[in-house]
Amino acid sequence: MKKNIGNVLALYPTPLVVVGTMVDGKPNWTLVGHLGIIGHDLVMVSMASNHYSNTGIRKTNTLSINIVDEDLLPKADYVGCVSGSKVDKSEVFDYSIGEGGAPILTDAPVSMACTVEDVYETPGFESFICKIAATYADDSALNEDSKLNYHALKPVLFEMPTYEYLKTGEVLGKCMHLNKQ
Repeated sequence: MKKNIGNVLALYPTPLVVVGTMVDGKPNWTLVGHLGIIGHDLVMVSMASNHYSNTGIRKTNTLSINIVDEDLLPKADYVGCVSGSKVDKSEVFDYSIGEGGAPILTDAPVSMACTVEDVYETPGFESFICKIAATYADDSALNEDSKLNYHALKPVLFEMPTYEYLKTGEVLGKCMHLNKQ
């Protein structure tokens, strides 16, 4: 018998990303664990309303979503612990400017440059609905057909209730093929 544990959000873990945007002409970075897919060409990034980055996202209507792997995790954790309103985080990462003007992390295995299509506000949060303008991937994260290879790309996962970072695991099977095994 299942036990009712209340209205607990039970969709964790989620991929961990660093969101980048320009604020007053300089890149700012923040760690984000609330994001999701909306169809095949839209994503949602949900951030607390008081984040310093939100001002830049609202002004430029652009942001980058940079997947965090184990090598990137120490710096990613740091940018999630300090506010851009108090600490200049512009030089924490090497970066380039992606499609639309968003700063892209050089060391992230995969980055998406996005344009903001809409903002959905809830108490204490702004959820940015974004269209992906371009996706940039290191060769090491691609297969021989230039498609993302999640056997090689190992994104860090974030688990909210315990605030822990997790590694991705092993392949369990092929989608829509388990009943044929």
